[in-house]
Amino acid sequence: TIGILLFSLYVPFAINDLQALTLSLFLLNLTLGFLYISGNVALNEALIRSNPSLVLTISGSFGTLVVVLSLLFLGERISILQALMIAVIFLGVFLCTFDFGILKRKQKFDSGIIFALYAMMSFALYFTFIKQVVHEIGWFWPNFISMLWVPMIFFYMKWKRMKVENPLEKKSFIQIAASAFLLRAGDFAFNLGISAGHTALVAPIAGAYPTLSAIIAYKVFKDPITRKQILGIVITLCGIVLLSLLSI
Repeated sequence: TIGILLFSLYVPFAINDLQALTLSLFLLNLTLGFLYISGNVALNEALIRSNPSLVLTISGSFGTLVVVLSLLFLGERISILQALMIAVIFLGVFLCTFDFGILKRKQKFDSGIIFALYAMMSFALYFTFIKQVVHEIGWFWPNFISMLWVPMIFFYMKWKRMKVENPLEKKSFIQIAASAFLLRAGDFAFNLGISAGHTALVAPIAGAYPTLSAIIAYKVFKDPITRKQILGIVITLCGIVLLSLLSI
């Protein structure tokens, strides 16, 4: 909600882009927006119900599906070296996020896995096919239109009987506003990226954010970091640099 309010200030500067918006494009955008917002809800529900490491590994693998879908349905082409670097990035992210201790412990299959799988699929579909909308109406409106589904979150909270907290009372407004700004800015940056290049190349780099999260958590919050995570971070960064160089 805060993100919508913040970026609504840009609406007057992008109003002319709506001239290219057709009914079919609008319906496609709405459909993809539903997947995006419901995917975020599913991800949060999965984190509540299941092991966070397993959930983030499953949902974070949406980038792999984006690459496959982009090659199959968008007609994109990548070189063998680029494909190899994409695989390197995914390997690094996997090492950084997955807790191998899960394999040693007896883990029963729970509903959280279903929510994580839905989040993975919804993110993959959104970030693949939103390119068609971005090419027609620019980088701003596709994400802004998707945010029309935000009220759905409040209906979900009511159904779950979750209390809506006042961020001012909790003294968390600045953090929420900052995260809202950065999340939306990240989405807009992704749209700019796919408007200038292949989704199959942009998505793996954008999907590597867990490695940066691990570094920030270690530096800012003094969270412990394992050797496996350090290895994953190094592998991911090497893959991103080499993929970027190969894409120039």
